[in-house]
Amino acid sequence: MPDSVDAKPLILDILPDYPITGQRSLLHIQQRIDLILIALEALEIGSSEFIFKIAQQLELDSLFKNPLILWRLRCTNPWRRAYTHSNTLDIDQAKALVIIASYRAKQLTMQIRQLLVAEQQMREKNLPVGTHYLLSEYLEQFRSYFRSRMNLRRTKVAWYLTQEEELNNLALSLLHQLLFCTGTAGMQRFWSSLFDGEVT
Repeated sequence: MPDSVDAKPLILDILPDYPITGQRSLLHIQQRIDLILIALEALEIGSSEFIFKIAQQLELDSLFKNPLILWRLRCTNPWRRAYTHSNTLDIDQAKALVIIASYRAKQLTMQIRQLLVAEQQMREKNLPVGTHYLLSEYLEQFRSYFRSRMNLRRTKVAWYLTQEEELNNLALSLLHQLLFCTGTAGMQRFWSSLFDGEVT
């Protein structure tokens, strides 16, 4: 008797099946999703564990049977040290990661808003955003993750690592995207936005 095939998680139907047109489009999607997850990790200690627990809570076990599989899928980001051309996301895996990120962002909405309010206040005062104690902690953690996980041979990665202000700006732009995910139909709008643009 053949082994039973895991049914497709119903929650994936929340997001439409957009076609992935070409390798560059796929690389862009993989990069954007992983960066969003890194921003979530930079918000709190132990976020990687929370991300896997959410996958279980949303009954996405058939796609992420263990944390190692989740890590391998995140390494489809072409900026990653561990990136390999043979490992790519399929449409269901990409959907699942977007759903997980959006759910976790909603749980952290208050913290995300607090950081973005702090950013606005610092900019209004013409002060470096990194000097705010809350922002400093987030930005330092993001830079640390970026530095340890990304491939220095990638031109854009090397550039970011020599331009701390630009790397901070990347981290802050990801915070804005996370807040975007928490709004009305934010998950669907973020998903749609992934299909516009190319990896650099």
